[in-house]
Amino acid sequence: MTIEIDLAGQVALVTGGARGVGRGITDRLLAAGATVAVCGRTAPEPGALPDGVLFVAADVREPESVHDLVDQVVGELGGLHLAVNNAGGSPGTDAATASPRFSDKILGLNLTAALHVAQAANAVMQAQAEGGSIVNIGSLSGLRPSPGTAVYGAAKAGLLSLTTSLAMEWAPTVRVNMVSAGMVRTEIFEDYYGGPEGAAAVSAMVPLGRVAEPADVGNAVAWLASPLASFVSGANLTVHGGGEQLAFFEHLRG
Repeated sequence: MTIEIDLAGQVALVTGGARGVGRGITDRLLAAGATVAVCGRTAPEPGALPDGVLFVAADVREPESVHDLVDQVVGELGGLHLAVNNAGGSPGTDAATASPRFSDKILGLNLTAALHVAQAANAVMQAQAEGGSIVNIGSLSGLRPSPGTAVYGAAKAGLLSLTTSLAMEWAPTVRVNMVSAGMVRTEIFEDYYGGPEGAAAVSAMVPLGRVAEPADVGNAVAWLASPLASFVSGANLTVHGGGEQLAFFEHLRG
């Protein structure tokens, strides 16, 4: 018997699914046979998305926009079996001087928006005989100190708590899980770390010797959405290559 991930007949929504980590998730879900919709505030360039992917313009920070988004996905694609809360991120800032407006925006995008999408998706999934699955995309910043992105780290920590609570509230019809990613080689990876040399230096900090590719996160999402993970709910799957090297361990190794 061959074990494979088969999402044929499943409709998936990936927020922020047109580029970066979201694009890696979109591509992997398509490869597994799912029908995929993505959303963002601005439409991608013509031809930038794979054939058959539905793009819906939406601001996931706004509850009305989220409800319109889910309604359109269900209306055009016939249902919703997987919702992936991928949209998020934060520029670096000093926590001592972060403005209330900045903090509200970061919390809204990385925590509250995921709740809006999850609530709208759950309302659809609870009414489906086959139920559904929600996967939230977290970060190592929510699992350890996050200096320079403290509000973002707090939002992702909150997202993990939300994940476990929703998994309990919405069972048994809807499974809710989280993928906490480490550093991922997206389009802006090298620029963020100061160029190729900086990117190579931070990559060397990962025990497996490289940072994740978007497809690595996509593989984790596809597995969690599949029947292979039918008894997995409330879990946090870390996709980080073993974590980050600790200074004391490097000292012990010489």
